[in-house]
Amino acid sequence: MRREAGRPHSPGMTIDESKLNTFIERFVADAAATAHAATVVLGDRLGLYRALADGGPQTAAELAARCGCHPRLVEEWANAQAASGYCAVDADAGTYRLEPEQAACLADEQHPAFVLPYLVLASSLHRVEDRAAAAFTGDGDLSWGDHDHALFDAVSRLTPSDYADLVSGWVPALDGVEAKLRAGARVADLGCGEGYPTVLLAEAFPQSTFAGFDTHLESIDLARKAAAEAGVSGRVTFEAAPASATPGGPYDLVCTLDAFHDMGDPAAVARRIRQVLAPDGTWMIVDRNAGDTLGENLNERGRLCYSASTFICVPNALAQGASGPEVLGAQAGEARFRQVILDAGFTSVRRAAETPFNLVLEARP
Repeated sequence: MRREAGRPHSPGMTIDESKLNTFIERFVADAAATAHAATVVLGDRLGLYRALADGGPQTAAELAARCGCHPRLVEEWANAQAASGYCAVDADAGTYRLEPEQAACLADEQHPAFVLPYLVLASSLHRVEDRAAAAFTGDGDLSWGDHDHALFDAVSRLTPSDYADLVSGWVPALDGVEAKLRAGARVADLGCGEGYPTVLLAEAFPQSTFAGFDTHLESIDLARKAAAEAGVSGRVTFEAAPASATPGGPYDLVCTLDAFHDMGDPAAVARRIRQVLAPDGTWMIVDRNAGDTLGENLNERGRLCYSASTFICVPNALAQGASGPEVLGAQAGEARFRQVILDAGFTSVRRAAETPFNLVLEARP
């Protein structure tokens, strides 16, 4: 795969062999990771990680028996996990096991570090390649509802870990909001999706009422079912409505939870939130914790978010009628959020909390 140093690749271009080989090594690593991702999705689907976590050190045949799978295929799968550092192996005993840290990330859906669904999400992007290509060569539209259901499943499974700090950390970090919620407040969740955070807040603050709004009808139906199963339907409603035309109000708290960056007209949304917010109300913006410049985002997290945003966030905003300059995307950064919010008439924006992945902003009228 190496080229001779100094040999022209095309007119005016000279290949640096060292740089070429470095890039090829990076490419091979990415190809290996992409292929390995398929084994992760398969292992999740077949329960191999859970069985490996629960059963302790075991041979491939023992693991296969626990999951009802072909032993030779499980052996190859387990070797792929070992080669990628996704399990530990005792070569002498011929056994495989998950270390506690690996189990937390790959097998324990209740653990805050459970990240396996990110690879389910990545896998789902390949399933809409034709639709994405049509968006690139057409009007840019690829709405949330046009995606494969694997994406919805991945986001649903990631939500509990994404919002593990919502009640215990993020709400208390907002000035005076927790006391209002305990006393009884009106809350709107814009871009609520399947309603997990809305229901979580309703369970934590039984004196308050909550209204969730989203444009994806299937998500609204699932959110209503979630509210019913949690026994909070009397205080929680879900309706189909765009954030730029949020009904009702005044609200004491408006939430946009990992949703603002892929809305079609964020400026119009911010203005509407300002209109429906009570004079002493609060807008809580939870979004990706990204740098303010491209250079700050040229890292592994940026690779993940820019790539996902290419398929999900930006085309979804374009499908809502946005033009290119209006679209924020998953790596918008705090400074850009602040500018949109202040331009909408809010007087203050502050960083209330953050995690490695999330930024929590508090905006006040």
